[in-house]
Amino acid sequence: MTDWTGREAPSLDDIFAMAEAARAALPEAFRAPAAVVVLRVEDLAPDDMLNDMGIEDPFELTGLYDGVPMTQKSVMDPTGPDVIWLFRRAILDEWADRGNVALDALVAHVFVHEMAHHFGWSDEDIAAIDRWWE
Repeated sequence: MTDWTGREAPSLDDIFAMAEAARAALPEAFRAPAAVVVLRVEDLAPDDMLNDMGIEDPFELTGLYDGVPMTQKSVMDPTGPDVIWLFRRAILDEWADRGNVALDALVAHVFVHEMAHHFGWSDEDIAAIDRWWE
């Protein structure tokens, strides 16, 4: 059994670092365009975001892409940066519920799933890059 004495739950910065490692591990062709997407890590999604999505339980939302996918961008789009939001407590809750996946693998999976929205990837595209179930 692992000794958890003196250990703390992963912080916002820890989750951020795991997501940045996932960004760095993307195939080379995607690293530069992925670098312009802002990464934000919060404990839970804010109420206004949950309300906009019709989600009542904040633990149901582990991540969110907020932006215009590259496949749909035009010069007429607002100039604000695209953002990937990761929600630490919801991710930790899913990690605990699963019990069979490393936390960094789960964070990478959520990050890649949200990045997929930015790139306009299909499920097959995601599976080729994020084989986290193996």
